[in-house]
Amino acid sequence: MASKDDTLRVGTNEMELVDFRIFKVENDEVYEGIYGVNVSKVREIIRYPQLTELPGTPDFIEGIFDLRGVVIPVVNLATWMGIEVPDNLENSLRIIIAEFNNILIGFVVHDTKRIRRISWSDIEPASFSAGGGALDKSKITGVTRIEDDSVLLILDLETVVQELGLYQPSTGQIDEALTTFEGMVLLLDDSSTARKIVKEALIEMGFKVVEAIDGQEGLERLDGLYEVYGQSIGEHLKLIISDVEMPRMDGFHFAANVKDDPRFKDIPIIFNSSISDHFSEMRGKEAGGEAYLVKFDANSFYDEVARVVRAHVK
Repeated sequence: MASKDDTLRVGTNEMELVDFRIFKVENDEVYEGIYGVNVSKVREIIRYPQLTELPGTPDFIEGIFDLRGVVIPVVNLATWMGIEVPDNLENSLRIIIAEFNNILIGFVVHDTKRIRRISWSDIEPASFSAGGGALDKSKITGVTRIEDDSVLLILDLETVVQELGLYQPSTGQIDEALTTFEGMVLLLDDSSTARKIVKEALIEMGFKVVEAIDGQEGLERLDGLYEVYGQSIGEHLKLIISDVEMPRMDGFHFAANVKDDPRFKDIPIIFNSSISDHFSEMRGKEAGGEAYLVKFDANSFYDEVARVVRAHVK
């Protein structure tokens, strides 16, 4: 596996994916689905372990197991996606151990293949429903072509994390001092689930929210706002909040473009990502970010947004 130094170089707009497979049965035929997850989120890949079932949990939760003293929930991705799978897969099953929100989660896959280096510019946002309607686009953040003109899908694992209750939205007890902000925030995230959570928090603080699904659309939104407000854009657009992993243009590459543009370079940027390693936090600062948040803890989110916005009040 390549070093993280290569995986998330600021401004390169490249990342690495673990290529994994999930097989499905459709019209009595077996098809191979090709999927990817960012190497930066993957801690390790193991054989299917002995699991302890958890009663009362969603059907896509296979159970839990102990990995060197850490209890890890295991998500069956095929069940979560509503896919009918073929029989006799027991010997090939693998668990991808990934880290979200500083918590480890295992994902059941049917096979793992290789590491792929892919430019985000070669990944398009999802704009379709998969065969038979079994996998809708809300579960996909991007698609890209690989060899033999096959399609690799990047799943919206943020949705799984939210369904597990690991993102903690506001409980309505926000400090009144944090609800008096004005102006706009540009919010970039390819996950509709993550965007919804962050947008609701920003509205609660008093902001208006302009949304974009990736870095390229984020730059287009900035150009549009500049056409409206001109050189006074900074008086209206108070903050940019950006995910890191996004199709077409990732958050680091987006931020590098913003900081190189004299029209926008003074607008503060906060990265809000499910990648929780210290290396990514350092890369965020190199890209010009004022803060790097791990999705989604309401208290730290409100506090950091308030701190950054207040620090840039002229």
